[in-house]
Amino acid sequence: MGGTKAAEATVTDATVAEVLAELAGLEDPKARAVNERHGDDHGVNLGKLRALAKRLKTQQELSYRLWRTEDSAARLLAILICRPKAFSRDELDAMLREARTPKVHDWLVNYVVKKSPHAEELRLAWTADADPVVASAGWALTTERVAKKPEGLDLAGLLDVVEAEMKDAPDRLQWAMNHCLAQIGIDHPELRERAIGIGERLQVLKDYPTPPGCTSPFAPVWITEMVRRQQAE
Repeated sequence: MGGTKAAEATVTDATVAEVLAELAGLEDPKARAVNERHGDDHGVNLGKLRALAKRLKTQQELSYRLWRTEDSAARLLAILICRPKAFSRDELDAMLREARTPKVHDWLVNYVVKKSPHAEELRLAWTADADPVVASAGWALTTERVAKKPEGLDLAGLLDVVEAEMKDAPDRLQWAMNHCLAQIGIDHPELRERAIGIGERLQVLKDYPTPPGCTSPFAPVWITEMVRRQQAE
């Protein structure tokens, strides 16, 4: 993560220490217990974290310093106060590989990488990466393109890959591929029947526990429900 020399002069160790102390004061053991069940290692209420970020506003150099602490809550705050377009492709690649907890990983992809001019280059590189966590970020960026800018994507080819690889993929990668499968089925009627058929054959996430009122992530159910909602509008 980079920053200008002018900005560097305004961010001191004391400033960083003050922010870290404020984050520590927001620590909630109950929130930590819930987060740890999902693979995260922080106990800060995200609403309070966002309020702190709103107060701090955009501060690229402070964001850089917070990221370097390797503390998950500090990294989430860093993501909220950074300038997404300020990062180079290599910086974003390094940050993603450092972001091993689910929430930091997801926020980095959704709040920073998706807004970067390097998003497409990274999408192609990450999707082919041998690390399944990195590959999951590539699939998340692909799902974004399926939904917002599908021109130029080989959607049938993506379904081929999903059909061949999703069932045995590690959890994070499987989840991202399943989301892409569902998005193709929702947004592209000509491929909907095939997408639903792939989901039915693979049975991925069919038994995923879904709270009342929420849509199952099982692709055939997800696709059918979202299409129903669109047609009802």
